[in-house]
Amino acid sequence: MPDNKTGPFLQGITRLLTDGTLGTTDIVESMHHRIVHPPLLPSTPIQHLITGIAGITYRNIKWSTRLIGKGIDKSLYKLAPFLGEIKDTPKKVALVSILNGILGDYLEINNNPLAIQMNLKNQDRDTSIDASSQACELRNVKGRILIMVHGSCGNDFQWNQEDHNHGIALAEKFDKTALFLNYNSGCHVSSNGKDLNKLLERLIYIWPVPVEEITIISHSMGGLVTRSAYHYGRLNDNGWIKHCSKMVFLGTPHHGAPLERIGNYLDTILHVIPYTTPISKLGKIRSAGITDLRYGHVVEEDWKDRDRFELSGDQRNIVPLPDGVECFAIAGITGKTSDKPSIRKSGDKMVSLNSALGIHKDPEKSLEFKKKNTWISEETTHSELLSNKYVFNKLASWMK
Repeated sequence: MPDNKTGPFLQGITRLLTDGTLGTTDIVESMHHRIVHPPLLPSTPIQHLITGIAGITYRNIKWSTRLIGKGIDKSLYKLAPFLGEIKDTPKKVALVSILNGILGDYLEINNNPLAIQMNLKNQDRDTSIDASSQACELRNVKGRILIMVHGSCGNDFQWNQEDHNHGIALAEKFDKTALFLNYNSGCHVSSNGKDLNKLLERLIYIWPVPVEEITIISHSMGGLVTRSAYHYGRLNDNGWIKHCSKMVFLGTPHHGAPLERIGNYLDTILHVIPYTTPISKLGKIRSAGITDLRYGHVVEEDWKDRDRFELSGDQRNIVPLPDGVECFAIAGITGKTSDKPSIRKSGDKMVSLNSALGIHKDPEKSLEFKKKNTWISEETTHSELLSNKYVFNKLASWMK
C-alpha cells in the first residue's frame, strides 16, 4: 500500500498535544505552589503536606500523559500504511503553518513530523524542489524565475487571495516561471536564510534551461529571510546571487514589529511579579522566528549566545541592501497619506511605515531604498498587501 502523510501528521499532532498537556501541568503545579506557599512568608507543616500530596497527583498526571502519548504514537506508526490520505487542503496547510510559526523551532528540535522542511513548489503544487533534489521535473520552464516568499505563519496558499495570486499573475504577464517557497517560519530568520541560500544554489544547478534572472517577491518576515539568504550567498560567493536582479519587499519589518516588542515587555513584567512568574512561561513558548521580529534580525550574530527573551535594546548587526540588486519596498497604511503623521506611522497594523520602508532614526541602520523604488499603499492592512489590485499594478510596473 502506498505511503502517505496521514500517519506522520497525526503523530505530530499527538506529540504536540502530549507536550502541551505536560507543559500546562507544570505551569498549574507551579501556580499551585506559589499560592500555597506565598512569597516572603514562612510555610507551615500543613502547607508542606498539601503540596506534597498535590505533587503526587501532578506526577501521576504527567506519567499517564507520557504513557498514553507514547502508546498512541506507536499505534499511529504501525497503522500509517492503512490510514486514508489526508489531502493538503488550504485549511490543513494553514493549521500546520501557524503551528510552525508559533512553535516551529520546538517542532524541529524535537523532530516533530509537523515541522515544515523548506521547499519550492510550482503554482499547481504538484512538484516540489528541496535542497536534496537531483533534478527539476517541471515542464515548460522559463529562464526567468520568480520566487514568492511568504511571511510568519504563512505558506504558499496565502498568495491566493480573492481569486488572485500576485505570483501567478506576474509570471503570466512577464513570461516567468513562478515558484512558491514553503519554510518553517518558527526557526531563526538566519537559519531559514542559510537554508534558502542553499536551496536557490541547488535550483540554478538543476534548472533545465539556462537561468537568465531571478526575481524575489517577499511578504513580511519573508523579506528578512530573503535578505539573510543573499547575505550568506554573498559570503559563500554562490552562483544564484549573480542571477538575482530584483527584490521586492511587501510589508517587511526591516526594523522590527511593535507587537513583538510589547510581548517582550510583558514577559519581563510577568516574570518579576512572584504570583505571575509561572504564567510568564506561556509567553516564552513563542518561536525564535517570532522573537527575531522584535528588531528585524537577519544574521546569526544578532541572536547567538544571547537570551532572546531578555529585555534589551536593538543590538543588530548592520546588513545593508544587496549591492547590484534593484530593491523595492511597499508599505501598507490603514489610512491615507493625507492623515496625521501619527496615524500614517502606525502602518498596516502589524508593521510600522518606517520599518516597512527601511527608515531608521539611526542613519547607519537605515536601508537606502531609492525613493522611486518605494510606495505606500493606502487603506491597506498587512494581509491585504497580498490581494490589493493597486499593489499588483505597482509590482507589475517594477517588473518591466
